[in-house]
Amino acid sequence: MARTVKRAFKFREGELTLAKMSGPLDIAWSRPLPEGAEPSTVTVSRDGAGRWFVSLLCTDTIVRLDPCERAVGVDAGITSLATLSTGEKITNPRHERRDRERLARAHKELARKEKGSANREKANRRLARVHARIADRRRDFLHKLTTRLVHENQVVVIEDLNVAGMTRDHSLARAISDAGWRQLRTMLEYKADWYGRELIVIDRWFPSTRTCSQCGTITQTMPLDVREWECSGCDARHDRDVNAARNVLAAGLAVSACGAGVRPQRESSRTGRSAMKQETHRATRGIPRPWTGEKPTPHATAGGMRERTGRGTRPYM
Repeated sequence: MARTVKRAFKFREGELTLAKMSGPLDIAWSRPLPEGAEPSTVTVSRDGAGRWFVSLLCTDTIVRLDPCERAVGVDAGITSLATLSTGEKITNPRHERRDRERLARAHKELARKEKGSANREKANRRLARVHARIADRRRDFLHKLTTRLVHENQVVVIEDLNVAGMTRDHSLARAISDAGWRQLRTMLEYKADWYGRELIVIDRWFPSTRTCSQCGTITQTMPLDVREWECSGCDARHDRDVNAARNVLAAGLAVSACGAGVRPQRESSRTGRSAMKQETHRATRGIPRPWTGEKPTPHATAGGMRERTGRGTRPYM
């Protein structure tokens, strides 16, 4: 990767010329520069697939969207990448699975090449191109989906999924990684901030799937193979994912309005906490200091009386 400042490149009429080059670069632009923008830095890089990229740093003003009345809850899944509280299901394109045969063939070709040879380097680059194709298509799909959600809704509510923990289940790890749930949340976070929208993340232990969105009755167990179920409290029949998305939306709106989950609850969450995402504390908080057996000596500090031991200080009781 090489980064050049303004005096080392020339950008005129949409053409970029670097220092010591006789002509402009032949570039396929991903999008035009903002109106009147002047690049201040140019970064040239190459990825593992051997593709060259040029990134231009410039100043741009993002115009915030006009406020609207709509809100949506999003339930992430595998068969349906996202199920909305409106009842719409967005099919998971499964980019990795669609190119799995191509990946397997590229891996076999790489394994047959002698280590350190030029042919192995070529095979490695072909494998990287397959991975890059999958990642590019996934990123493009998620960009389009998140942009649509942010543009159409004032409030977007999602769950705080423990993706790292879910991928420990080897039967689902590949499908979860292919879905790109973490990337979906990251895009929603910064786009909501850009365009003046509100993104609410509810607690991961909130029982959105097992709670009836009509009466609030909570079913004790619900295996993954159950896609439709009937509430024992009001006899309403639910689609598993649509019902979860509606509960996610209701919990998120309660968080936005009151700061806590105020759905009709018989079990607020597995840990007894509200539906709102809980803030974490420092890793060292609550860890007792080692006691050396020395007699404490009180001394004054800016925070009050503290006692001194052989390993530092702690509050004087």
